[in-house]
Formats: sequence, structure tokens, C-alpha cells
Amino acid sequence: MTLSLTSTQVLAGAGVLLALFVVWRFGARKARRAAEAARTGIGVVSLAGRVLFTGAAFTGVQWLVITHPGNPTLLLVVLGVPDLIAAHVLTRALTVTSMDGPRRGGGRR
Repeated sequence: MTLSLTSTQVLAGAGVLLALFVVWRFGARKARRAAEAARTGIGVVSLAGRVLFTGAAFTGVQWLVITHPGNPTLLLVVLGVPDLIAAHVLTRALTVTSMDGPRRGGGRR
């Protein structure tokens, strides 16, 4: 069996393969961008949910201890621990630890 193709047919086949490859790459990039956008949106919603749940848990424990008095040390611990956690989180969020600016020269240092 002999296959005889003209140069026009070979170029047309290569063009079709190139077009399919370009469409495939474009689709993959678009899907990756959509997945990243969805992941970012879910991360914000997930973070908000965790913050609300933790805040509700802290409030519930504090309410229980305040409404059933009897141990002043327990009261101070229950009221102080959330403040310490919040102070730690805010301090880490607002502290600049490094200055990463653009490098000059393009070489490794």
C-alpha cells in the first residue's frame, strides 16, 4: 500500500494539526484561569466561615463562664485567651518582615 500526498495536502494537514494544538492550549489556559478564580472565591468564603465559627465558639464559651460565675481565674483565662490570639494574628498580619523589591542586573545573588 502506497500513500502519495501532494505538498499542498501535507501543508494542509500540518495546518490543521497546528490549529488543533492552538485551540487545545487556549482551552487549557482558560480552564486554568477559571479554576484559579473559583479557588480564590472559595478561599474567601471559607475563611469568612471559619472566622464566624471561631468567633461564635469564643463567644459561647465566654457567655457560659460569665453567666455561671464562681472562679475568677477561669473568667480571666476565658476572656484573655481570645484577646491574645487576636493580638498575635493582627501583629503578624501588620508586621513587614522583608522588603522584596525588583532585582537589578538579572543575576543570581
